[in-house]
Amino acid sequence: VGKKVQAIYLWWHKPVIDKDLLQSLPNLKVIANSGVGMDHLDLKLVASFGVKMANAPHAVSSSTADTGMALLLASARRLVEVHNISISPSMKYCEADILGVKLTGATLGIIGMGSIGYKIALRAKAFEMNILYHNRTRRKVQEEQAVGATYCRSIDSLLQQADFVMLVVSLTPQTHKLIGKRELELMKPTATLINISRGAVVDQEALVAALQTGVIRAAALDVTSPEPLPRDHPLLKLKNVIITPHLGIKTDKATYLITEEAVENILAALSGLPLPSEVLPS
Repeated sequence: VGKKVQAIYLWWHKPVIDKDLLQSLPNLKVIANSGVGMDHLDLKLVASFGVKMANAPHAVSSSTADTGMALLLASARRLVEVHNISISPSMKYCEADILGVKLTGATLGIIGMGSIGYKIALRAKAFEMNILYHNRTRRKVQEEQAVGATYCRSIDSLLQQADFVMLVVSLTPQTHKLIGKRELELMKPTATLINISRGAVVDQEALVAALQTGVIRAAALDVTSPEPLPRDHPLLKLKNVIITPHLGIKTDKATYLITEEAVENILAALSGLPLPSEVLPS
């Protein structure tokens, strides 16, 4: 059976790709991933077997950007907290001190300005936010002007200015615990951290401490490490945190488009053609 397999479509990191599996599939030509992040794959190992790899960046960008904005809005207006108050049997009136944060005129700092980050900037512009961004490579001036975004050469500068910090980076050795105690302390005490990338991009112990002691105002996380968190994890007990179960791309249309994009890459590989979304080991 192993000799017949020429392609693998990874859905939610399954199956696990390791040396034993690769050795058992001598005619494997391509692995197509359902999503953008490839941190669950050893890219160099896969490439050493002559197997090509592809992700699905085009299918997921809009849905993931929507998730980022949903978390931003929910945290700014404390939607989960006030929902729980609203359905509480003891509620008689809305407390006057349940105040949210106005988005108009607030500053959003986007760390990672790829296709998803750029779509977040487009959405934030419609909310009349000021937009700062940090990226490995600067965007074209026309692209910056289209969304009114200002490039920050250093992450530190962005962290010091932003009211909301949105993490939209891939998980790599360079971005592992990119946001730790030092970075959180650079942020405003009124700032909110939003993570839609990978849980390990943030030092979770440092984040818990920052949220408990008022170093930052709040956090909204679509990703954690691990997923799900242990039921006794301190992040689950804090009022100033919203956690969603890696919703990112999970819409009916996006899942269909992801599969379409994966099939397109697989067919290209089997036909000896260039892969539209090929990922090379760095």
